[in-house]
Amino acid sequence: MTAPDDVDRQKAFAQRLTGELLKPGEDGYDDARTVFNGMIDRHPRLIAQCIDTDDVVAAVTYARETDIPLSVKAGGHSSAGMAIVDDGLVIDLSQMNDVTIDPDARKARVGGGALVKDLDAATQPHGLSVTTGGSPEVGIGGLTLGGGIGWLMRNCGLTCDNLIGAKVVTADGEVVRASESEHPDLLWGLRGGGGNFGVVTEFEFHLHEIGPEVLTVQIFHLFEVAGEALQMFRDFMVDAPDEFTCFPMIMTIPPMEPFPEEHQGETGIVFIGCWSGKIDVGRAALEPLTSWGEPVLPIVEPMPYTAFKATSDEGQPGLRYYGKSVYIEELSDELIDTLVDAINALPNSFSSVWFESMGGAVARVGPTEAAFPHRDAAYNVGIGVGWTDPADDEAMMGWAKDIYEMVRPYSTEGIYANYLGQDDDVKDAFGENYDRLVELKNEWDPENVLHMNQNIQPSG
Repeated sequence: MTAPDDVDRQKAFAQRLTGELLKPGEDGYDDARTVFNGMIDRHPRLIAQCIDTDDVVAAVTYARETDIPLSVKAGGHSSAGMAIVDDGLVIDLSQMNDVTIDPDARKARVGGGALVKDLDAATQPHGLSVTTGGSPEVGIGGLTLGGGIGWLMRNCGLTCDNLIGAKVVTADGEVVRASESEHPDLLWGLRGGGGNFGVVTEFEFHLHEIGPEVLTVQIFHLFEVAGEALQMFRDFMVDAPDEFTCFPMIMTIPPMEPFPEEHQGETGIVFIGCWSGKIDVGRAALEPLTSWGEPVLPIVEPMPYTAFKATSDEGQPGLRYYGKSVYIEELSDELIDTLVDAINALPNSFSSVWFESMGGAVARVGPTEAAFPHRDAAYNVGIGVGWTDPADDEAMMGWAKDIYEMVRPYSTEGIYANYLGQDDDVKDAFGENYDRLVELKNEWDPENVLHMNQNIQPSG
């Protein structure tokens, strides 16, 4: 039963909001609490659909005054479902998605609820971009705060490496600006330290000259040559130009045209990559990769960067998802043999193992220059599986865990923060920067109001 004082506070909160305050049973509530991963079925007490920074201040203040659990939702793409909290207050930023471009200064101001597709749509008409994730539906906020692996990272750095400023609502409801000249320690923490230090309502990014066309690579080989293909790719990437980022993936060959009918549904390996430099230079530079073997389907063609991003969209919303990840310093022959022998056949068409090629601009930032520390990794290995029937939960999650345990002996023991699961150790995401991040947490959120994230516990 709700106490009269609680009812009064809730009414006052609703009146202070410019946006809507949704409660269970109301129109829009179920849509607003739904996230990408179908395993997540949480029921918040309230969802504040914030329109501006003042709304976010009101929401944070209400959560503190009523001691109600708090979470922040932008894209809702976290497989761990950290955007939604049971019996708590969700700050829904999805309507704060404005993007403003200054093409001369090569800067973008991006609302805290903007998605990758919103940023790409605003930057690409100017031939500008910043590293963003593979799926157009991913929220810029979570992507940036967790690091920001994406198709331009070897050329332009991680998303967080291009963050030059942020407007932040702190855990005590204050609004501050983080930049190199204002609260630089906070800016350092926002560059890969997760959503631990405040709710970011606006990001400011440095942009790079990219596109509108890039040279794209999508080359499918049969699984029987996966070992040789990965060895070839590893050797090629040792001296590959920074303009090329590629994520080889062991996956099911799609049952559709233009894939040959006799191979549809089989396990294969695909090299998915993006060359973000001059097209003609890229064709020559990538020739050792694009001419290798006898691919089932070789696609090497220029296309608009936004179109390439659409073809590389990840997953199907509503499926049950589980994933693991681990950084490796070397894609050794032994690791390749171990994986090829173990995988053989994937458990279903929604399962895959992929290798995100690091290096380049990512490695030119020191491990303590930003909260994201994993600068010496050659690859981030991801293992993901999706399914529909809850009865398959144990088997599907077990498959991913088994593959992870096979890779782990070859790892740096680090985990990409944006792939962090609830059964992972958060210290593995932040490595040598963890102690400094705890100090930052003590300063900006000592009561851990913001805990539905890659949570760093304050030491107090």
